[in-house]
Amino acid sequence: MRAIEYQGAGGTEVVAETERPLPVPGPGEVLVKVAAFGLNRADVQQRIGVYPPPPGASDIPGLEVSGIVEAVGPEADASLAGKRVCALLAGGGYAQYVAVPEGHVLELPDSVDLVDAAGFMEVAATVVSNLFLEANLREGQNVLIHGGAGGIGSMAIQLCAAAGATVFVTASSDQKIAHCLALGAHHGINYRDEDFVRRTAALTGGAGIDVILDVVGAKYLASNVRALAVDGTLVVIGLIGGAKAELNLGALMAKRARIIGTTLRARPTEQKARIVDEVRRRVLPLLESGRLDLAIDRRFSFDDVRSAHEYFDSGNHTGKIVVRA
Repeated sequence: MRAIEYQGAGGTEVVAETERPLPVPGPGEVLVKVAAFGLNRADVQQRIGVYPPPPGASDIPGLEVSGIVEAVGPEADASLAGKRVCALLAGGGYAQYVAVPEGHVLELPDSVDLVDAAGFMEVAATVVSNLFLEANLREGQNVLIHGGAGGIGSMAIQLCAAAGATVFVTASSDQKIAHCLALGAHHGINYRDEDFVRRTAALTGGAGIDVILDVVGAKYLASNVRALAVDGTLVVIGLIGGAKAELNLGALMAKRARIIGTTLRARPTEQKARIVDEVRRRVLPLLESGRLDLAIDRRFSFDDVRSAHEYFDSGNHTGKIVVRA
């Protein structure tokens, strides 16, 4: 089969097509003929050499795909054969076929475009696991989403608004703020022009933010704690702004706040299956009813994966980028 690999660590010049053996589904797995795969920040981090695949995972990048179940392995549900699905992966998505545990796939509604569905699973699982399962976001709470115009942010805005939360976002331009507001965010903060701590304090009457979803890391740590409400929760899922920072523990304790650090890719199979079940319960009805915008910014061809990475690196995208296989 055709696949994409990284020939070393670096810029888009390391992205190259290769040939790999066709995967064989093992016990409890299905073989998906890939229609498209999503491009995520984790793929870029793997490309530059700072986010290697977990032990046992494929070195082929790609954490989510959509496609058709072509074969079913031993002990897997035979009724999945021929189904339109999307899948959550630890790796291997940049290819024409991928084997995946059956608990990590979702059958897609007929109304959902199969190519666009490639951009659904990773962001939906990330948002559900972090905001709802870890942080226990509830109706009536204030939530701040950093990087609101990206793939994770675009999904988080919609799921938080649907859950009855008041949604605050940060983004780098007025165009990206407009994107966030169109998806249902209540307040947008251009972080190049405004201090999000002061702005959220003003907008909440000094109450602060109950849950913060942060992709920045060290650069925002102290500011995030200041922005939190009493009993608030900060969930750190990215380190764009560095991995090490000093923290005033007194400020954290005074607010009875929690800081949670998580990743999705290396979680055990059983944990991922539970997250996928929660996506099925919480998010799939929104997708099926047309109330969820997959926010696909641009679609690329398999022959143009390098251009897809260049576009991601430019920082100009909003929402998701998908690549047809």
